[in-house]
Amino acid sequence: MARTKGVTSKTAVWAIVILLIVGLAGFGATNFGGTVRNVGTVGDTPIEVRRYARELQQEISALSAQIGTNMTLAQAQQFGIDRAVLQRMVSTVALENEAADMGLSVGDEEVRKQVLQIQSFQGSNGTFDREGYRFALQNAGISEAQFEANLRAEISRTMLQGAVASGLTAPAAYTDAILNFVAERRDFDWAVLGSDDLETPIPEPTEADLRAYYDAKPDDFMLPETKAITYVWLTPDMILDTVEINEEALQKLYDDRIDEFVKPERRLVERLVFRNEADAAAAKAAIDSGEKELDDLVAERGLTLADIDLGDVAIDDLGDAGDAVFALDGPGIVGPVETELGFALIRMNGILPRQETTFEQARAELLDEFAVDSARRSIADRIDNVDDLLAGGATLEELAAETDLRLGQIDWTAASAEGIAGYPKFRGAAATAEKGDFPAVDEFEDGGIFALRVNDVTPPRPEPFEDAKDRAAEGWRAAETVKVLTERASALGEELLAGTDAADLGLTLNTETGLSREGNVADTPQGFLDTVFGMDVGEVQIFKGPSTVYVIRLNKISPPDRDDADIAARVAAFEESAAQSIGADVLQAYSKAIEARAGISLNQSAINAVHAQFP
Repeated sequence: MARTKGVTSKTAVWAIVILLIVGLAGFGATNFGGTVRNVGTVGDTPIEVRRYARELQQEISALSAQIGTNMTLAQAQQFGIDRAVLQRMVSTVALENEAADMGLSVGDEEVRKQVLQIQSFQGSNGTFDREGYRFALQNAGISEAQFEANLRAEISRTMLQGAVASGLTAPAAYTDAILNFVAERRDFDWAVLGSDDLETPIPEPTEADLRAYYDAKPDDFMLPETKAITYVWLTPDMILDTVEINEEALQKLYDDRIDEFVKPERRLVERLVFRNEADAAAAKAAIDSGEKELDDLVAERGLTLADIDLGDVAIDDLGDAGDAVFALDGPGIVGPVETELGFALIRMNGILPRQETTFEQARAELLDEFAVDSARRSIADRIDNVDDLLAGGATLEELAAETDLRLGQIDWTAASAEGIAGYPKFRGAAATAEKGDFPAVDEFEDGGIFALRVNDVTPPRPEPFEDAKDRAAEGWRAAETVKVLTERASALGEELLAGTDAADLGLTLNTETGLSREGNVADTPQGFLDTVFGMDVGEVQIFKGPSTVYVIRLNKISPPDRDDADIAARVAAFEESAAQSIGADVLQAYSKAIEARAGISLNQSAINAVHAQFP
């Protein structure tokens, strides 16, 4: 019951906070006047115009945020958003009406408690701001009495929801069935037969064999939709040799990245901090006398060396202790030294000498970066001109003649990845472009630009037999190999069932133990484990791969190990998930029942009036 109350309280506060935030946006605060105040009723409880407007605005705003653009009401209606919101409102108000009919409510103290917890009503000091509360509700077009009545109804409704949907448990048979499917284990032997196991090689296919295979598998020899595309493009790499070198800019680039090229001397250090200087001094004395080592002190504190490792640090990283540590010319321990965490002993384990890459040494790298960056800026400066030429009616051929953009052709399919098709942006544009579309300039990920035109679209069609012969021959050989191997594997399987030893049959068996459906058997095709888990103990089955055949013998089926911590956690998760699902179904059925009993009345004119206020 405590759990139900907690969920109920949190749900109520969250729902009201959302309602308030949307309300504070001012939507509908003054747009709905006159005598029409409700879009409908459920029993005796109204569905208020402003409440429906706020819910609808909230849903549209949430979807707009998801898709990254403002959604209009007309667009939302195409997805049925308005109907979904109205149905949700009907279900909500039906529960509120039922709670009122049952006399279920909360006292003023609980309402006060919930109001005080709403962050939007709190001042800068984190406490309830009475004037801010009044002002916020005034801006939202809601009186304090009306808001508190809505809040009381909201809390009562969520209490009713909690009472209906909580406390349910999933049937043991249900969770057992799921657990057995996921966590049952199998012990089995298996062997693989490949082309090396053929007693005689597969003969070369005849023309008739290839034609029959080709005709029997038309889907394997379909060519994809192909678009004949003309394009122009320009990338930074294409104009690198035209970039003028600016030595001052190169020097500035070097100076801006000096930390990459000049790395100060560093030390590999570990730091053990003590409560005070006396404890640190005593520890250092024990180390100096040989009584203990730093590793012993670390272990006594319940720490590991990883806990005290600072990695490689520069002198400034160590603060006041830096000079002492960097004064060492070899591994050693200094201290006690004062650090930001207190007095410590610091062990230096290694010296990383200063590293410097001079401007001259870095010039080639800087030059590449400078040239690419300059080329990108140069291309960016040309986009407006390219746009203007295209808008003026210039063809891609004319564009290539008048600018540095290069002309190209490609027969593009979804599998194309060479040349310009290696760019995701081009592939995306090519996939959506249609014949007759106006070419538009677009940008590559590397700063280049392109525009394309679809000249023709060839739909999917069969690859001509003469062109497909090689692939047909390869497929025919694989199919014939599997056919012959399957016959042999079936005979071997019967021998295994009869008790013949695998070694006497020339089979090398692999043994798997305790394997679940989530396991993996290396180098086996998809569906291999599904076959294993469909077998009975002692059964032998043949599984056919694309070019190999597998002989499988199931030895043992083991139930889930319920003593395993992971399995126990899964059982708990299954039970919780199932209980939540059952609770949701029960609540939905309960809501439908009380809706039917209370009666629903909707005012379409009022609903249309709400919709008319949306852009």
